[in-house]
Amino acid sequence: MTKSVFCIAQNLQQTEIIVNQLKSSGFSNNDISVLFPDKSTTNDFAHEKHTKAPEGAAIGGTVGIGAGAVLGWLAGIGSLAIPGLGPFIAAGPIMGALSGAAVGAATGGLTGALIGVGIPEYEAKRYEGKIKGGSALISVHTSTSEKRDQVKKIFEAAHAEDISSTEEESVSA
Repeated sequence: MTKSVFCIAQNLQQTEIIVNQLKSSGFSNNDISVLFPDKSTTNDFAHEKHTKAPEGAAIGGTVGIGAGAVLGWLAGIGSLAIPGLGPFIAAGPIMGALSGAAVGAATGGLTGALIGVGIPEYEAKRYEGKIKGGSALISVHTSTSEKRDQVKKIFEAAHAEDISSTEEESVSA
């Protein structure tokens, strides 16, 4: 049975640390998903305190964000617009799932899209608020309890928030 382990990373630097640790631990780029707001297309950077100017390479040749090569390693990275919420950057299996779910989630916003990929409603609502606030959602798809425990330890060591796991739903494209 495939399950996903989720967490919230407070910023892009923490996201990269977690993804790098997952990569070093042997997790496939096809099993790791990341979702965060695309602030490079808004004026939000001007309003954030304690943030550096966007730096780093353009990912995929088209997505210019302040991320390094670690996130560029993830599969299928790109921009995603969720109706009523604006642009997001998504990578990994969540990209395809949210692309399909977001179309039908215009009234449910990001919460509806997250529920559509198998996250329980109460967690999806909490995640939506944190993602809209600038945090990143990281998800790792695993098939064994040992791998789930390993992911949770990586998340905990990096001081990620809201760590949970859930059975995956299949989402048609």
